[in-house]
Amino acid sequence: MANKDLQKAKNAKKDEFYTLITDIEKELWHYKEQFAGKTVFCNCDDPYESNFFKHFALGFNFLGIKKLIATCYIGSPIADTQLSLFDDEPAENKTTKNPHKIEITEVEDYNLDTAVNMLDVEYLLRNKKNALTKLKGDGDFRSPECVELLKQADIVVTNPPFSLFREYVAQLIENDKKFLIIGSLNAITYKEIFKLIKENKLWLGYDNGGTKWFKVPMDYEIKTESRIKVENEQKYFSMGSVMWFTNLDTIKRHEKLTLYKKYTPEEYPKYDNYDAIEVSKVSEIPMDYDGVMGVPITFVDKYNPEQFEIIGNLGSYAPDGYSLASAIYINGKKIFKRILIKRKENQHEN
Repeated sequence: MANKDLQKAKNAKKDEFYTLITDIEKELWHYKEQFAGKTVFCNCDDPYESNFFKHFALGFNFLGIKKLIATCYIGSPIADTQLSLFDDEPAENKTTKNPHKIEITEVEDYNLDTAVNMLDVEYLLRNKKNALTKLKGDGDFRSPECVELLKQADIVVTNPPFSLFREYVAQLIENDKKFLIIGSLNAITYKEIFKLIKENKLWLGYDNGGTKWFKVPMDYEIKTESRIKVENEQKYFSMGSVMWFTNLDTIKRHEKLTLYKKYTPEEYPKYDNYDAIEVSKVSEIPMDYDGVMGVPITFVDKYNPEQFEIIGNLGSYAPDGYSLASAIYINGKKIFKRILIKRKENQHEN
């Protein structure tokens, strides 16, 4: 295997996070009406392993989905256990991890007795209108096959590789797709992602608080003991700084942030090297300040574009048109990354 292929496999292994179905359900119920009549694509999801696929398979009729598609990349830890489904596979290749796709167009109504079976791919494939087939390529979301499937889709929902988050989102935007995906909080400060947030082409979903646990392979290395738990011989990894990113409309982004504090120069000092005041907590944004304010990046979770304007950010490592200073200081002390905002006209609190 070439060095680049070894590195690709190594990176893929680091991105093998399986989202818990409780976290998926907690977020997705907010968007029920937006899935009706739509083709949903989970393009980083082995149907035998992914809880995203299970969620949409179970809710297929309830949500009124038109079609559900999921694709599995080469090297999926489950892919090589299902090769008996592919009768044309030569015997000498039985150890190959085959990428595949599943397309669901009909799910029979079920009751509680059959709901558990609905999580079983073989159960779904008893219906001849549904199909599991091998992919010719490696199942990567950038492969020609997966791009063609993307073009068929209305909404993409998944947990994409964090190491490829910029490229993944760029593909969705280029193809003008609606999406609901998981990413790191730090992605907010990526210039490519921040640009989309500033231009109101991407925002955060609902469930962005608290610790999220992800299922990982048992040999996945986790250095911090407090971020590990093992239950029923399954390892889990906690990632507290994980957010839902979307361009599906939410009620949340239209809610006005209630402000209660008044501005004083003593409590809100200016930066040494940029003309803006420091607001160390989103909850303490002053109700009566008309100038530019630097707020924590978590502000994006409360951002209402009708109430505030995003000017840029501070503290990124290199100016890029949106990062207006590579480092920021107050009285010589370096401050963590900030988003620059300004109140829109006629948005004063009473």
